[in-house]
Amino acid sequence: MKIIGVTGGIGSGKSEVLLLLKTKYKAYVCQLDEVAKNLQRRGTDCYRKIIAEFGEDVLRADGELERQKLSEKVFENADKLKVLNEIVHPEVKAWVCSDIERQKKKGQKFYVIEAALLIEAGYKDICDEIWYIYVPEKIRMERLKMSRGYTEEKTKKIFASQLSEETFRENCTIVIDNSGTFENTVRQIGDRLL
Repeated sequence: MKIIGVTGGIGSGKSEVLLLLKTKYKAYVCQLDEVAKNLQRRGTDCYRKIIAEFGEDVLRADGELERQKLSEKVFENADKLKVLNEIVHPEVKAWVCSDIERQKKKGQKFYVIEAALLIEAGYKDICDEIWYIYVPEKIRMERLKMSRGYTEEKTKKIFASQLSEETFRENCTIVIDNSGTFENTVRQIGDRLL
């Protein structure tokens, strides 16, 4: 089984690439944000550690985490963000490693791990290849304006909080240029997997 990490900045089209991998190549896709959300549900170890660290004011009325309140607490505070990452990332990584073994036993050919923070969270040692889905900032900004209604100011803030293009390129084994037609992207992926 080949383990492929997929990463890139916001607006680079990772979702389209994942859908292609899932539908055309029958890849098993693991999105780390979804895994993290599941591991932070009420009653889990992760949940209890987050409440102990950040207090009950990050909870909704139903007792589940209010992700917006939690992100507001950590977004502007590097120390608190570090603490949250130290709680969540090891749990997610352990779950992924177990899931990889489950999928191997099922005979899965491709296991795809997707996350914006794939590199920062230390998945280079797990993946056979890490793909950087590349799109120039100007095009990403236009896409986010059209698809999500983001302002230029909001987009620039998000870009500033993510890895630079140089860092992505240094840490990834494959660059998939998704700035042209999607047919071109499909061809590049086919060249990698066939």
